[in-house]
Amino acid sequence: MRVSMVGLSVIFFATLLLFAVRAATSESAAEGFSAKKYEDSHHVLDPLQHQALPERLLPGMLPAVTPQAPTQPSRVVIYDNVATNVSMAPEPSSDLWITTKDLTNATRFVIKPQGVCRDQLCFPLPEARRAQFIKKNGSTTWFNLSEFARLIKQPFTSDQKNGVWYFGERSEEQNGYLASLEAPDFTLPELNGQMHSLKDFRGKKVLLVTWASW
Repeated sequence: MRVSMVGLSVIFFATLLLFAVRAATSESAAEGFSAKKYEDSHHVLDPLQHQALPERLLPGMLPAVTPQAPTQPSRVVIYDNVATNVSMAPEPSSDLWITTKDLTNATRFVIKPQGVCRDQLCFPLPEARRAQFIKKNGSTTWFNLSEFARLIKQPFTSDQKNGVWYFGERSEEQNGYLASLEAPDFTLPELNGQMHSLKDFRGKKVLLVTWASW
C-alpha cells in the first residue's frame, strides 16, 4: 500500500510535468505564429524593406478609389462692384463669352428682340455685327460681354491668368457726376476701423486724399 501511494505520486507529478511541457510548446507556437503574422503584415506595409508582392495580389489589397469628377472651369465677373462666378466658354478667346443665364445673374441684363436690356435701359445690337455678340453652341446661347462693353463705351479690365474681369461705370454714369458736381457715395474705414460714408458729410467741405500703390 505504501509503494502504491509513492507510485501514484510519481504518476501525478509526471502528468503535471506533461501538461506544463504541452502548455509551453503551445505558447511558443502561438508566439511564433504572431511573429510570423507580424512579419507578413510588415512585408505588406513596408515594400521598400522587403521583396515586392506579386502584382496580381495588389488590386485586392489596395483600397478602392472613387474617381473625382473634374471641376468645371469658371471665371469671375465684377459688375456693379459685385463679384459673380460664370462658366467659361468651351472655345478659347481673348473676349469674355458668358451664357445668357450668367449674363443676367452677373449684370441683370437680358437679351430681348429690341436689344440687350436692363430695367428701362436698352441697347440695340448692330445687325451687321450680331455674330460678334451672340452665338449658339448646342442648346446654350453665349454672349460676348466684353464686346458689348466696347459698344456702350463701358471701361473694363481683365486678369486673364486668374480669370477675373472688372467692369466700371459707363461713360454716361461718369459724366452724370460731372454735370451735377456731386461725388458718388462710398463707405470706407478710418484707421481705428470705424466706417464713414461720404453722404454723412453732405453740406460740408470735404478734402479727399487718394493714393495708389502701383
